[in-house]
Amino acid sequence: MSKKSDMIYFDNFVQCADCAVRAAKILERVLENFDPARISESIDEIHEVEHEADVKKHDLMEELMRAFITPIEREDIMAISQYLDDITDKIEDVILRVYICNVTSIRPESVRFAKLVIRCCEMVKATMEEFPNFKKSKELKQCLIEINRLEEDGDSLYLNSMRTLHTSTTDPVEIIVWRDIFKYLEDCLDACEHTSDIVETVIMKNT
Repeated sequence: MSKKSDMIYFDNFVQCADCAVRAAKILERVLENFDPARISESIDEIHEVEHEADVKKHDLMEELMRAFITPIEREDIMAISQYLDDITDKIEDVILRVYICNVTSIRPESVRFAKLVIRCCEMVKATMEEFPNFKKSKELKQCLIEINRLEEDGDSLYLNSMRTLHTSTTDPVEIIVWRDIFKYLEDCLDACEHTSDIVETVIMKNT
């Protein structure tokens, strides 16, 4: 178990991961119960979560500047913090894209994507909760494996969604819009995997 002073960083990671989970749940709600008239409210809601994540990242950077000794390398702390922030940012980007493109109806594949993003974000949070014990934790490795599996499921969903889009839709504007949205959704899962990758690198460097 890491000493108390080190937990400032690990606790911050968990809090930032929780922001990503909450943002993903907002995304799912928007897509599953889609109401174009209320999407601006959802943008405000998710932006508050994104701002909270930014504040937490800023707090961690301030703590890092004051610290003499850190539990892992400073560059790794900064990288993990940035990757966690990227997840929330990319989830917000999906809702903004739906709004900007004036989407009036939701393709069912996007809802499946949102549910996958939630599961992936929850595993990122579980990873951060186990991270302080990275030298001994058996659960941490399983979390990293599961994030990779979920990202692969996302790759398959992206491929199938794009195939269905191009074989079932004749409106070129709709194709362009949903190609972008599907890519933005895939980016959310990629951001989770990037976080997993940096954690795995840190573990290898410190064990």
